[in-house]
Amino acid sequence: MRLLIMGPPGVGKGTQSAILASGLEIPAISTGDMFRAMQASQSELAREVRDVMASGRYVDDALTNRIVVERLSRADCAEGFLLDGYPRTLPQLDFLHRWMAEQDTELDAVLVLEADEETTARRMAARAALDGRPDDTVEAFRVRLRVYAEQTKPLLDVYDELQLLRRVDGTGTVDEVAQRVFAALRPA
Repeated sequence: MRLLIMGPPGVGKGTQSAILASGLEIPAISTGDMFRAMQASQSELAREVRDVMASGRYVDDALTNRIVVERLSRADCAEGFLLDGYPRTLPQLDFLHRWMAEQDTELDAVLVLEADEETTARRMAARAALDGRPDDTVEAFRVRLRVYAEQTKPLLDVYDELQLLRRVDGTGTVDEVAQRVFAALRPA
């Protein structure tokens, strides 16, 4: 299966991606994880990524596209993948679909986890306390929510028109949400 998982910051995409990818035996590919892995590098590119992430903004489309395509081109993605955090913008969506068409493949479904802002804010605060991620500050969270609403949420309309969108209630326990995620992938 070739899947995307989407939703606002703090909705549980990373947690559900790990569960879903394990259950489907496909790699979970998180652009956020790839960018955070660059935190340890001292390259100029890594410094740019760090500065962007610390402010709560997203890494630009061209760079993100290159990083994602390089990852999707690896052998472990031949039978499927789960993308978390990509695409985030309409240009990234267009790029991904053109690239997949060139590979003679397409997406099977797009899962969107949904939860209210209070729930996502509470989860972000808990994650910040546990993980100490530099991009989990209250200020960065607010910026990320605004950027999600402006840049990423419009992608849901495109995927809905393509009949790929599967809406999943992201509230409740991890297991409850996981059950809903798997149910959303079953044929109607």
